Amino acid sequence: MPNVKILADSTSDLPRGLAESMDIGIMPLYVLLGEKTYRDGVDIDQERIFAHFDRMQQTPTTSAPSVQDFTDFFAPYARQKRDIVFIGISADMSATCQNAMLAAREFPDVTIRVVDSRSLSSGIGLLVIKAAQFSADGCTADDIADRITAMTPRVRASFVIDTLTYLYRGGRCSRLQMMGANALNLKPRIVVRDGRMSPDEKYRGRMIRVAPRYARQTLGEERSFDPERAFVTHSRCEPEVVESVMEVVRSSGHFDEVIDVDCGSVIASHCGPGTIGVLFIVRP
Repeated sequence: MPNVKILADSTSDLPRGLAESMDIGIMPLYVLLGEKTYRDGVDIDQERIFAHFDRMQQTPTTSAPSVQDFTDFFAPYARQKRDIVFIGISADMSATCQNAMLAAREFPDVTIRVVDSRSLSSGIGLLVIKAAQFSADGCTADDIADRITAMTPRVRASFVIDTLTYLYRGGRCSRLQMMGANALNLKPRIVVRDGRMSPDEKYRGRMIRVAPRYARQTLGEERSFDPERAFVTHSRCEPEVVESVMEVVRSSGHFDEVIDVDCGSVIASHCGPGTIGVLFIVRP
C-alpha cells in the first residue's frame, strides 16, 4: 500500500471501478433538490436531477463539503500515518479546496497537500490518475503535489452544451444569452481557462452534427498530446452522439486509451442534459 493516499472530490467524475482500482478516495459534494440534500455519486444521479427539473422546473443547487466533512474524511488515513494529497475542483468555482485546507490544519503529524486543479469534471480526473500513478511509484506527498500543480495548465477541459437553460438558472449566463442561443439553435463550447468557465465557439444545428465537429476542432487546436488517455464525458447524450465523438477521438491516434464516462450529479446540475466534452492533457 503506497504511503501517500490520493483523494479527490466527486466532481472529478472518475468511474467508480477505476477509482477503487487505483486506491483513490472520493469526497462527495452536495446537491440540493428543493428541501432535500444529497451526496453526489452516493445517493443521487443525473436522471434524478433531470426528472426533478422536468417535474418542478427547478434546477438543483450544489455546495462544497464542510470543514468538518473534510476532517472526518482525512482522519482514517492520518491515523494510519499516511500522508495525503487531495485534488479538488477549481477554487474559483467552489469552496471545496479552501475547506480542505482548513481541515488539513487539524493533522499536524502528517503531510496533507491540497491541490487546486484549476479545472472541473474529468479535467480533475486526469490529474488524479496521474497523482495515483506517482504515489504507486513511491513519490512523496510534496513531490506529487508539486508535479500535479505544475501540470494543471496543461489540462484541456471543454464541453459543448445542448441548452443554456441550466447554466442560466445556475447564474452562469444571462437570460438574453440563453434565449438567443435556444432560439437560434446555437450550441456553445464552454472552455475552462484559468480556473473559470467561459463561452468560446458557437455551433449551430443538431448535436449529432455539432458534437463531432466540436471534437475535431478541439483536438485540432493542439499540437502535442499526453498520449496516456482522454475522456469523453457527457450527461444524458444520445448514444449515437457519444459514439460519434468517441470515434473522432479514437481515430485521431493521439491517445492510447479513450474513456467514455457519464458525468456526476454536480456537473449535470450546472450543464444540463445533452452536454458532451473531450478532456485531455497536452505535453509541455
